[in-house]
Amino acid sequence: MRLDNKNKNDFILYSVQLSLTLHLAKDKLKITKPIYLMKKFFILTLMAAMVVAASAQTKKVSILGDSYSTFQGIIPANYSTFYPNNQNDVKEVEQTWWSLYIKAKGYELEKNDSWGGTTICGTGYGRMDSSRSNFISRVDSLGNPDIIFVFGGTNDAWANSPVGEYQYSDWTKDDCKNFRPALACLFDMLQKRYPKAKLVSLLNSELREPINESMREVCKHYKVQLIELHDIEKQNGHPSISGMKSICEQLVEAGL
Repeated sequence: MRLDNKNKNDFILYSVQLSLTLHLAKDKLKITKPIYLMKKFFILTLMAAMVVAASAQTKKVSILGDSYSTFQGIIPANYSTFYPNNQNDVKEVEQTWWSLYIKAKGYELEKNDSWGGTTICGTGYGRMDSSRSNFISRVDSLGNPDIIFVFGGTNDAWANSPVGEYQYSDWTKDDCKNFRPALACLFDMLQKRYPKAKLVSLLNSELREPINESMREVCKHYKVQLIELHDIEKQNGHPSISGMKSICEQLVEAGL
């Protein structure tokens, strides 16, 4: 059974109280020594506070992504996935960038809502309407995270989706068929839906410059931390084991 942070803290405090009771029972012959008991109580209370503080630092991570963040059995069953794939050496979920990161930081995975082939905007490959599967349509699927990683834009670049103009309010469905308005709408929705979560955008390497420029500008407008990834080894266009490790290392180096 997995305990949430509240239940963990309640369990810890109960354990300390029980420990204190047992110590008092064991030391019943020393009850005449109040200083001794006060010292023991102080030590146990301090230990409890330290453990509770450590427990409270366990953060929950959610991912809104595309194929780079997928893994079969982790993402929703009806989503397209890339990993594992016989054209790539990433075969285990522990080899993914997000699993490596969560383990390195001692965090927990809240939700991984990554869908292979999806765009941030509502225009997909072949100029198809992708409004039912794009990033905007999945904003409400991230649970209750402390950190949200948005790892997208790759398919917008590869599908040559229209970039459009910068727009920061009053979006329509047609507006969001363009990358710039859609990205702004996405960040606006995420910040309103998850006001206490830290929002981080990851930008893939080797994308066309209009996508890179747009990501920088919109992230700056919404004060979203942007990590521009580099030196990502890829197989079949997707991060290899080495590439996944590099992504994780860059996140840790960025202080996330």
